[in-house]
Amino acid sequence: MAAPSLLLIDDDPRIVPEQVNHTFRAPEYKVEVAGNGKDGVDAVRRHPPDVVLLDVRLPDQSGMSVYQTIREIDARIPVIFITTTKAAEVAIDAMKQGAFDYLQKPLDLAELRRVVSEALEVVRMRAPVALPGATEEAAAEGMFGSSKAMLEIYKAIGRVAAQDVTVLITGESGTGKELVARAICQHSTRSQAPFLALNCAAIPENLLESELFGYEKGAFTGADRRRIGKFEQCNGGTILLDEIGDMPLLLQAKLLRLLQEKTFERVGGNESIRVNVRVIASTHRDLKAMPDEFRPDLYYRLSTFTIHVPPLRERLEDLPALVQHFIGLYGNEMGREVREVALDAMERLRAHPWPGNIRELQNVLRQALLRATGSVLLSSFLPDMSRAPTADATAPAPGFDLAGFVRERLTPTTNDLMDQAYREVDRVILTLALEYTGGNYTEAAKLLGISRQTMRVRLRALGLQVTHSVESNDEN
Repeated sequence: MAAPSLLLIDDDPRIVPEQVNHTFRAPEYKVEVAGNGKDGVDAVRRHPPDVVLLDVRLPDQSGMSVYQTIREIDARIPVIFITTTKAAEVAIDAMKQGAFDYLQKPLDLAELRRVVSEALEVVRMRAPVALPGATEEAAAEGMFGSSKAMLEIYKAIGRVAAQDVTVLITGESGTGKELVARAICQHSTRSQAPFLALNCAAIPENLLESELFGYEKGAFTGADRRRIGKFEQCNGGTILLDEIGDMPLLLQAKLLRLLQEKTFERVGGNESIRVNVRVIASTHRDLKAMPDEFRPDLYYRLSTFTIHVPPLRERLEDLPALVQHFIGLYGNEMGREVREVALDAMERLRAHPWPGNIRELQNVLRQALLRATGSVLLSSFLPDMSRAPTADATAPAPGFDLAGFVRERLTPTTNDLMDQAYREVDRVILTLALEYTGGNYTEAAKLLGISRQTMRVRLRALGLQVTHSVESNDEN
């Protein structure tokens, strides 16, 4: 790998360059020095460095002016301001503009090394994440962005990846929580070991324990052989428990014991099995605010280190880069020649609140590319993004006549009328509850007084789904 490159833009002819060269010595680092703003900008244009150290006061122009020019050239380059001024306004303005950090002279060399190391970690994390065993979609999505929010996530990953502690990743559905978990794994000491992701909300309650911990032969009807669960499969590696907030309370107790003692028993077994697994959990729910549904002791155990992934609407400065990335990716897949986005199309994308976050953006751009002709993505190619969630059309009408349904089936050959009636009642109640909550699974389950997993199992049994559900994408 090439040595990291640093560009120092400072008019101090001796002290600061000496400090920087002493702290970041060749051949491990490449350090270039520019004595004024113009030379610094020229150096960025010639060979964009990994990190820029920029003085606020320069002989030919202000450091803020140079910073704006650098952002126009490549907004992804981390810029660290250095200055003698003590004015709070300067620091606040620099950070508001998106600077990576702000250091005062005389430089604390230990702090300088720490901040530059964090910036280089951000540069390293900026590349799309692709791991052995990662899904093609996850590798294609990539985790990138130059917004302040994303830089904070990169820095957080850099801090915690090598520490081998539990991590809780929070954020709305579709923000890319699994990508953050994969990045933590990729940059940890377990990077060559297995990585497994399990969605706790997608597996029925009665099967989740067996899926995680395995079972012994004869543990229950149909258990004709021993099965190894995900924790054993992942021994030595990392497991992501996605939507951990949907894990049943009894199973939470078993998970807590595993985290504390590193041991567990398979379902139907008495043997204590020791494993060495790093647990990462993710959720779109506020676990701390639901003590009746999620054990506080487990929450504190999981949240040793917490990373919050912001929704797309809170980092819209990344939107143009994301749009360009996905257009290039899907355009190649679909054989489209689209290379640019019309201004009015971009304005429509910016104005949308993106409740489905990155996954919704991907879906919108795929639909737009299917309609596109020519090399420019026009606003007219974008689908209607204002549709409200609606229940699936296969559901029965709200005026379902239960008595009539039963009378029609009162025949000598009928032998499962109770089951048929229960299914139809479920079909009506679940559909109406989801219509009332606008497709929100969590609110509908609360309204019905059942768990979200139970509701999902019943929907699947009925062959029902919710179109454009608020929580239809629970993987992340």
